[in-house]
Amino acid sequence: MFMLTKLADLVQIAPQDFSKESAKAIEDNINAKYANRVIHKIGLCVCLWDITWTSEGLVSSGNGYANVNVEFRMVVFRPFKNEVIQARILSQTQEGISVATDFFYDIFVPKSELPDGAEFEAKEGVWIWKVDGAALYYDNHELVRVRVISEEWHDQAPQEPLALEDQPASELLSPYKIIGSMNVPGLGCTIWWDD
Repeated sequence: MFMLTKLADLVQIAPQDFSKESAKAIEDNINAKYANRVIHKIGLCVCLWDITWTSEGLVSSGNGYANVNVEFRMVVFRPFKNEVIQARILSQTQEGISVATDFFYDIFVPKSELPDGAEFEAKEGVWIWKVDGAALYYDNHELVRVRVISEEWHDQAPQEPLALEDQPASELLSPYKIIGSMNVPGLGCTIWWDD
């Protein structure tokens, strides 16, 4: 689910950060730039793990920033295929169930990946799994186990601010989305299987 990824970048340290230790100033700049950001085909950056190499800082003329080339490792969230993760149900539609971990909200389980006998109850807005004469509900905010089956990556090309305001929120694509499954025993709501 979490892995270390080696990256390299040019870090610019502002003059007001010169009072900090060099390592602390570099760390703060890297976390400010990368933490909680998706890097295409790599994953969601969580935090800096360590700095493996830095160059000498060169002060640029004009703005007084110190430019430092840095190689570092980041903790990245990117579950591997077939990994089982725990999440909570956010919302449900006829297309499937949206679930989220404490820090990642773009996990979707399509209706084709729900167990046989699962039906959407439009009146209550929930999915129900009917098995052996019992009705098991996928209640919102319930803890579930989901198996990762694929990933979707959407390159976020820059857009003009006015174009973003006119675009409906439903058309904005997440840069990184996980597609999951709950169609085998042991997956789905954890309370079904804990006993």
